[in-house]
Amino acid sequence: MDPVSQGTVGAAFAQSSANKTNIVKVGFIGFLAGLAPDLDILIRSESDPILFLEYHRQFTHSLFFIPFGSLIVALLIFPFVKGSMTIKTVYIASFLGYATHGLLDACTSYGTLLFWPFSDERVTWNNISIVDPIFTIPILILLGIAIKTKKRIFSFFAIGWVIFYLSLGFFQYERTLSAAFKLADSRGHNPERMTLKPSFGNLILWKSIYQHEDTFYVDAIRSVQSITWCLGDSIRIFDYENHLPNLDKESQQSKDIERFRWFSQNYLGYDKEKSLITDIRYSMIPNQITPMWGLLIDDQIGLSEHAVWWTSRGLDEGQLDLFKDMLNGKNCGDLK
Repeated sequence: MDPVSQGTVGAAFAQSSANKTNIVKVGFIGFLAGLAPDLDILIRSESDPILFLEYHRQFTHSLFFIPFGSLIVALLIFPFVKGSMTIKTVYIASFLGYATHGLLDACTSYGTLLFWPFSDERVTWNNISIVDPIFTIPILILLGIAIKTKKRIFSFFAIGWVIFYLSLGFFQYERTLSAAFKLADSRGHNPERMTLKPSFGNLILWKSIYQHEDTFYVDAIRSVQSITWCLGDSIRIFDYENHLPNLDKESQQSKDIERFRWFSQNYLGYDKEKSLITDIRYSMIPNQITPMWGLLIDDQIGLSEHAVWWTSRGLDEGQLDLFKDMLNGKNCGDLK
């Protein structure tokens, strides 16, 4: 999730161990510890543009690494607070803050290696958007009240909100999943794979992706009191023979595609106009396939050359209006 959410959740859990005299410092330690696992974004390479895909949300986010990561944070912070706090207090606050990070990230669709080094599966529970102010703002308010009043009961209220909102996300996921299967059935499709993810900042409008034969079907599903569908695009699944028949299978670009396939959980499409391998899971508008990132492929370059990492995250006014209309149900209707 976004850094503000990670830090505030870490602070809330850390404050649950505090007393009136150290609630501010403990909350700050939890905030820093909640951010710390994302330092893995510094693992990058100028010569290998997609190395960061393999290491972001990897070992620093695993359950196995929590005691070690929180100890590193505690040892770095302790010299600044040793006059007022014991190393045990600092470590407990650091542990509680650090432990929330990987679990919260696993609630999103990006993928988190929770069980590293025993498994390289990217865990995705898909019950909250990567950025969701409705989730984060109440936590910030409750943390502020806890600090002002020096009462950790408000930290527990913040934790209660975290549990409630994430549980609501699971409930919405299950409702939307049933609707997605109904939509596929209405087309005479039997989905071989399906994934759902909430769109930006809400648990109402969801992106649905499923595979039928050699095609991905992408739609938006609006899940409130009643469920409506915002019918969307489809795209042929990427395969070498149809899209890149001239690419040498032993080339570095081919190896990069396979690394990207692992990262995207094999939801790969292909944009012929750009020669771009895309991650179908992500688009700014939930019923579209316009990619946010991917790999630019050039089958004319040397075998040792890497693919080029490409991103496009702009949202123009027209797209923003379209998203708002879909969120309000203006471009969605009952299934016919």
